[in-house]
Amino acid sequence: MDRGAVPAAVIGNGHEAAKVPSRTGRGAWRAAIFIIFVEVAERFAYYGLAGNLMMYLTNHLGESLAGAAQDVNMWVGVSAIFPLVGAFVADSYMGRLRTIIISSLIYLVGMIFLTLSVSVIPISHRKSTFFTALYIIAVGEGGHKPCVQTFAADQFDEDLPDEKMAKSSFFNWWYLGITAGATTAVFLIPYLQEHVAWSVGFGLLAGMVAMGLVIFLMGLKIYRRQGPLGSPFTRVAQVFVAAARKWHVEKEAGEGRGSDMYYNGEDEQRTAGGRCLVHTPQFRALDKAAVIDAVDAASKTRNPWRLCTVTQVEEAKLILRLTPIWFFCLMFTVVQAQMHTFFTKQASSMSWSHFRLSPASLQGLVGLTILVSVPLYDRVFVPLARKVTKHPSGISMLQRIGFGLFLSILNMVVSAIVEGKRVQVAIEHGLASSPKTPVPMSVWWLLPQYVLCGISDVFAIVGLQELFYDQMPEEMRSIGAGLFISVVGFGSFVSTAIISVVQATSSRAGNEWLGNNINMAHLNHYYWVLAGLSGLNLCAYAVVASRFVYKRVSDSLGFKGDV
Repeated sequence: MDRGAVPAAVIGNGHEAAKVPSRTGRGAWRAAIFIIFVEVAERFAYYGLAGNLMMYLTNHLGESLAGAAQDVNMWVGVSAIFPLVGAFVADSYMGRLRTIIISSLIYLVGMIFLTLSVSVIPISHRKSTFFTALYIIAVGEGGHKPCVQTFAADQFDEDLPDEKMAKSSFFNWWYLGITAGATTAVFLIPYLQEHVAWSVGFGLLAGMVAMGLVIFLMGLKIYRRQGPLGSPFTRVAQVFVAAARKWHVEKEAGEGRGSDMYYNGEDEQRTAGGRCLVHTPQFRALDKAAVIDAVDAASKTRNPWRLCTVTQVEEAKLILRLTPIWFFCLMFTVVQAQMHTFFTKQASSMSWSHFRLSPASLQGLVGLTILVSVPLYDRVFVPLARKVTKHPSGISMLQRIGFGLFLSILNMVVSAIVEGKRVQVAIEHGLASSPKTPVPMSVWWLLPQYVLCGISDVFAIVGLQELFYDQMPEEMRSIGAGLFISVVGFGSFVSTAIISVVQATSSRAGNEWLGNNINMAHLNHYYWVLAGLSGLNLCAYAVVASRFVYKRVSDSLGFKGDV
């Protein structure tokens, strides 16, 4: 069927025009600096809380080692999944500015309750109040995390050359700021909690959130604002519904531009950020949503639940392509979750030479590693790799993620070897039954595994963030940020499940691997299990990544190239 047979009404009418963002104020750096402060404060509060949470649960709430690790993973997981909800609400109904303000207030309420739970709340109600406060904070995280960076980027207009250049600089300062805030927190807060009072540590976190919110509100008059754009899932849902309604259509478009597929340059550009997506041969069943059949040709107006544009179909394919990448990155976050749980417990049982920090403060080494590794990656690794691969970024996004996954395997191997050595030293010195007595083995033996956490983050996490920003449909990039964050959340849930399985299996064998006495447990065996699972996961990731097709765009339906 030739496109010329389609009524003009189908070509020009019936599309859902995206709402034009409403921009007010002057924006740029003058506005963005206020937003950076609120995010630095939030990262300071989050990592200050998460960093020493394991020690509070085991030493003050009386939880077992495995139980505390599961509770930490559960809270981190929920905190990282709520951003999916927050991103949807912001993009569809409330807008980013309003979502940030409301979620910051919720976050502050949670931090205040947390401070009260460790100070004035009676002991009999302390645990329930503490966990209630934790999950109030998780709700606040849900609205804050996916919106703040996107809202800050909205302050720079890419149509203005000066602001486009400033936007690139902004992301560098943004990453530096949040890393510095998180690193400062994990060094300072655990020290205050253990050497002054837990209420002082949590109170400082609440104060930082309040200060960040006040600074953010000071910039209200100069922010550029973007209103809600409507549900970003509607366009994707329309593709699946339209394809299902045309399941009987025999013809599927081949490679290139099929003559019987619905192309509308004005419609596609208006709903895809001014860029059209080129047809790809993957997931051919979805192509039926863009095939013009007799019913479509006879219709005076286009039914968007029956006929979709090629760009709309390709947007749905993008999400399907990213799904397996998301799935095979879960094991990476399982490995990274050990930093907040068992790494900290290991550090608490080892010796310090001349000065002593809180065991949780060692997590600051990850932030320091990132601060050093990012400029080295950008200034040294990328130019060297570019000479070999001829790739503009040195290596592709998927290669970058894959190397991060490999480093996570190496991390677990190193961790298992070090833990085996620590247990051996404990046995040799007769400390197997004395878990609270420091083992005469320097805590700095743990340095390599913390450094590997930081370096693998630079590859995998930054690469994953770039991939989900670059390959998501443009009107769904807040959702893309939420999906990227949710990897951490679901990875934490997987970590909890693995702990449960390991505990149940080892208990039946009569020797718990993750018992309360870390000197008689077999944490090294657990690390070897994670290394093995991560190795299998990397193999599966390599297969999926080798078949991944990057987004291809065109201007005015003329092919431009891969993105």
